[in-house]
Amino acid sequence: MPTNALAAAVELVRAHDADVPAIVDLMNRAYRGAGTSAAWTTESGYIAGDRITEQLLLADLAAKPEASLLIWPDHCEDTLKGCVWVEPLGEDLWYLGSLAVDPNRQNGGLGHVLLSTAEQWIRERGGTRIQMTVVNVRESLIAWYLRRGYVRDGESKPFPYGDNRFGTPQRDDLSFVVLEKYLAVLNEIG
Repeated sequence: MPTNALAAAVELVRAHDADVPAIVDLMNRAYRGAGTSAAWTTESGYIAGDRITEQLLLADLAAKPEASLLIWPDHCEDTLKGCVWVEPLGEDLWYLGSLAVDPNRQNGGLGHVLLSTAEQWIRERGGTRIQMTVVNVRESLIAWYLRRGYVRDGESKPFPYGDNRFGTPQRDDLSFVVLEKYLAVLNEIG
């Protein structure tokens, strides 16, 4: 299916507590998959352990009620195709994170479609800028976002060494690259 046709078929919905186990499974496979479940997006070579737990995700959702964890359900297979976290940071700026696509479905354009749909969701809520952070050694992923209009803003943020809530770093040179994108404002004609 062409990417444009696929985008028209995307149904992003807000996650509920009952969705958390499936989201945790998806994110851990996408971010930390190994062996046959490893994809080009995995962090398993430099961060060990789970990317997220049910308790941490539920705590994040409770602590940030203005944020939305969006899921892309596959109703035919009763699974998730993907998920993404979107959070207003003030005025027109939003944070986008935890974008994950089922590793068994990667390389088919789903990530691009999920990202574009999340950007549209943000735009519909008045957002004109998106900011995200990516681990600095994920060059393939950074390049993927750059091809989709994101730019390095020159800022980096420290990696939370000593806080293993999101895994245990296997290297001592990790940090976060800050990427930003300005969304085109859609003018209504009428």
